[in-house]
Amino acid sequence: MTRRAMLGTLAATLARAAARLPANKNVKWGLGSNLWNYFPHVPFTDILDVMKDTGFLGLRVTQFPQILQTYNITTAQMAQEASKRGCHIVTISFSPPSHDPARRAEIITNAKTAMTFLKEFGAKHLVVFSPNRTNAAAPDAFKTMCDCFNEIGTAAGEMGFRAGLHNHMGQIVQTPEEVDRCMAMTDPKLFAFSPDTAHLHLAGCDTVKTLEKHKARLMLADYKDAKRLPDAKPDTFNRESIFDLGDGEIDFPGCHRVLKSINYDSWLIVDLDIARNGPRASYERCADYVVNKLDPIYV
Repeated sequence: MTRRAMLGTLAATLARAAARLPANKNVKWGLGSNLWNYFPHVPFTDILDVMKDTGFLGLRVTQFPQILQTYNITTAQMAQEASKRGCHIVTISFSPPSHDPARRAEIITNAKTAMTFLKEFGAKHLVVFSPNRTNAAAPDAFKTMCDCFNEIGTAAGEMGFRAGLHNHMGQIVQTPEEVDRCMAMTDPKLFAFSPDTAHLHLAGCDTVKTLEKHKARLMLADYKDAKRLPDAKPDTFNRESIFDLGDGEIDFPGCHRVLKSINYDSWLIVDLDIARNGPRASYERCADYVVNKLDPIYV
């Protein structure tokens, strides 16, 4: 084979690979850093390389600020390496003790610290988790939490951000009723919705109907597939219930039609908790599902 023919073949191969990547137009695709905690430690640039190669170009950072020490990287270095690959740091998993009124000032300070970090990357979303479910019995825990969420939302707005609820198994906001109650008890002008499809499904929600019900407050979402395991323990999350996109029970085409109805133009995070054949293999499979099943509905 001549050098010209070989280069032509390589170009065609690269073009085919590029054609298989998620479109990243209105819907922008990302992943979560937490998956790599289940594998032997790698340089942070390895995560960015998987993102670039699979088309999941946004990263939700977990374990902030400890992640900087974990990967021995500075904020400036993280920004530089992400920019070189066309990748983005888009949000943080923020898990405050929002049920505890005595810690309110500390929580707001920490939220501002997280958003100051994110601002270095041009990010504008703060994903907020509810406290562990064991705290639900504290006096007025749910109301105190929602009041705190409104204050976080106020601080976010002052910094040019939006903050929104991330539902999760084993946390105070878990069930369909609790999602609805939290949305009702928070101000839609201050606090948005950043749902996790897998945790909605595992908690007994109809995922598509939940997105439809709260679509006016969607700011960012986790697209994560799941199966309800027959031996699942109540209020407990088992990462074995998580699967690559298309391998679980969730109606993502239905979810995507909801996004299309509101002209959604934000991030979807495929935040896998398990990758049975490694992160790269899982995200390659997820990318194929996005391209073949979801991009034709809405990009």
